Amino acid sequence: MSPEPTLRLRIDKQALASNWRELDRMSGTASAGAAVKADCYGLGIDQCVPTLRDAGARHFFVAHWSEVAALRAHIDGAQIAVLHGPVHDSDVAYALETGAVPVINSLDQARRWTSGTAGANAKCHLMIDTGINRLGVAPSELSDPAIAALNIDIAMSHLANADENSAMNARQLSAFRECLDAVSHDSASLSNSAGIGLGTDYAFDLTRPGLSLYGGVPRDELLGVIKQVAHVQVAIIQTRMLKAGDAVGYNGEFTAKTPMRVGTVSLGYADGFLRVRGPGAVLMAGERALRILGKVSMDMVVVDLSEADDLGEGDWLELPFHLPDAAQQSAVSQYELLTTLGHRFAR
Repeated sequence: MSPEPTLRLRIDKQALASNWRELDRMSGTASAGAAVKADCYGLGIDQCVPTLRDAGARHFFVAHWSEVAALRAHIDGAQIAVLHGPVHDSDVAYALETGAVPVINSLDQARRWTSGTAGANAKCHLMIDTGINRLGVAPSELSDPAIAALNIDIAMSHLANADENSAMNARQLSAFRECLDAVSHDSASLSNSAGIGLGTDYAFDLTRPGLSLYGGVPRDELLGVIKQVAHVQVAIIQTRMLKAGDAVGYNGEFTAKTPMRVGTVSLGYADGFLRVRGPGAVLMAGERALRILGKVSMDMVVVDLSEADDLGEGDWLELPFHLPDAAQQSAVSQYELLTTLGHRFAR
């Protein structure tokens, strides 16, 4: 039997399902898919995908071909799309074997796909770059014979500034509409989580939320709609009394002015709690906020237990993890807060 953990990650599956349904509703006549790349943004495919599937998601997006197998174990009849596309010939063979659909990002990928699927007329998606300059074919390349040879299910693009009220959003929307007239396709997709907040003009046939499924709020339109999904709980592993003048942790950045009781907590870098998140941060014991003292260490932080005499070794504290607030407090992006959580948490 495994020993009891000192780190727990509680996934609120009701909140996750609610977030998908709300994003689907805000997508208007479009359907919402689900970006489940990076192990569902760090929360776990095994924990999240069955909930998203049961809520109604039918289109799932990953970044790497290596992410397909874990996803296939949970879905039957739903579509898996691989955003990085067929970079190698072996990717084409794997797509045909598994039924995963590649997102074509370049003329070379288009040629590799049609060459590897000769005669099969296999479906693919096409990413069109309308201004993010990251992945995707240029609008000027849409007339190339390599694109004309594709059997395109979803023509898509990706918004660069959807989390801001930027003129770039309207420019990309206009450019995408022009591109759709130039390429044969079955359906279209533009909006990520933030794009859904821009309104249904950006929704087309399918939206691709990611961050907001898991509690992220990239635009104010999603405030009060998106619920917190991840709840981080950490255990106290030792308590001690400090004397006046005792320093805490590396470089002694905190020095006790009076005698005080402190606790060492099992939380550190490998759990996504980076050193930059320490200053001004707190852990919660119910409604009580316990300030973190000194620097975050590799696997530990120290908290002030001066007002928590009832707490001792083995007691649990909660790390505030409402993503918009945590990002503002730490200057770490909501994406990074999720995806750096690590694998030591009992889920």
